Amino acid sequence: MSEAKLRVRVLPVTPFQQNCSLVYDEVTRIGAVVDPGGDLDSIEALARHEGVRIEKILITHAHIDHAGATAELKRRLNVPIEGPHEGDRFWIEAMPEQAVRFGFAHGESFEPDRWLTDGDRVTVGPLEFDVRHCPGHTPGHVVFFHAPSRFAIVGDVLFEGSIGRTDFPGGNHADLIRSIRQNLFVLGDDVQFLPGHGNLSTFGAERRDNPYVSDRAVGAAPG
Repeated sequence: MSEAKLRVRVLPVTPFQQNCSLVYDEVTRIGAVVDPGGDLDSIEALARHEGVRIEKILITHAHIDHAGATAELKRRLNVPIEGPHEGDRFWIEAMPEQAVRFGFAHGESFEPDRWLTDGDRVTVGPLEFDVRHCPGHTPGHVVFFHAPSRFAIVGDVLFEGSIGRTDFPGGNHADLIRSIRQNLFVLGDDVQFLPGHGNLSTFGAERRDNPYVSDRAVGAAPG
């Protein structure tokens, strides 16, 4: 039997250009949508183009640009929702208010079929992702890490040259720095990550050069 192989297709959605992603196994073509903030027709068209059968929806955190169209996509596909951590329940319940505030067409609250916590694992076909709870940007933010590919989907925790905002309700700067340093960088400098907005980077590049969370920025000795 062929070994599972991760494929990731990124589709920026909504006026916020949030990096929604279609992750799937190259062999079975079974996949998941991560952070469907909007533009569902484009997301479904991408899945058809790739020949992917979507079996679940994964959510890193419950801000509108990442999760605003989750309820509608679940209705369309009749698949389960996994994530985020229950710390983001209040954000999910406030989804309609977020939609009004930011001018989003989609903005329904939803109930995940599975809340996630640190150390959990989620499967997408034969693929397996480790779950890292990384509060700071939101209390319930999670990260999905595929160890065999050395690849992580980090939502709005970390960006190329920057970090997530912490001025929204439930945000905490110290928690965010701790999440990045103690729960992500420990995975290894070689890990490539997809942020919620912008370009791919590696944990090593950010640990070396990120002005907010590098070794130099926090006064840590290089590893």
